[in-house]
Amino acid sequence: MLTRVAAVLVTPGMAEAAPPGVDPAEFLTAMAEDTYEMVAGLELVRPVILSAGVPGLEDIAWPGTPVLPIASPADAFAALPQEEEGVIVSADAPDLPPLLIGKLFRELGRAHLAVCPAEGGGAVAVAARLPVPEWAAPDFDEPDVVAAMRRRAPGPRMVATGPGWHRLRKPQDVARLDPGLEGWDNTRALLT
Repeated sequence: MLTRVAAVLVTPGMAEAAPPGVDPAEFLTAMAEDTYEMVAGLELVRPVILSAGVPGLEDIAWPGTPVLPIASPADAFAALPQEEEGVIVSADAPDLPPLLIGKLFRELGRAHLAVCPAEGGGAVAVAARLPVPEWAAPDFDEPDVVAAMRRRAPGPRMVATGPGWHRLRKPQDVARLDPGLEGWDNTRALLT
């Protein structure tokens, strides 16, 4: 059986999506916790939180979940515990359905990397066989991350894509949250 790790990537800039009247730090913590709860609920996956300079994330982690500091998002895959496969999920996608993570892992059966593209550019999540080669280090905010990674790949069919989703990058993006989806309770509570 494959060993897998799923990490939630949290950066300070994600707080910029806080709508007016909502404390940015609280909003960031709520999004990160909702995304982490989704990841931690996945079966056969070891959860991890990656913090690029955001304090207090130990408070949202279940006992035994590592909270690992990283210098920048570019270091995300290198910081993961060595399993066979891993996925990095951007914390600003609190209503991401877990099924989309499963689809990325399934794509690794035919590709070295699988990307859940973000509406408006960038990536919501990136899954990879570990360790990740240098050419595959993703920039989650690169406008066309899939095309960029395919250009860097040393061969064809090394980068697969799954269904896309949205990220919360600006206050108006909260309108993209799907009220019909379960989860994202902490973010929802701040918005109501």
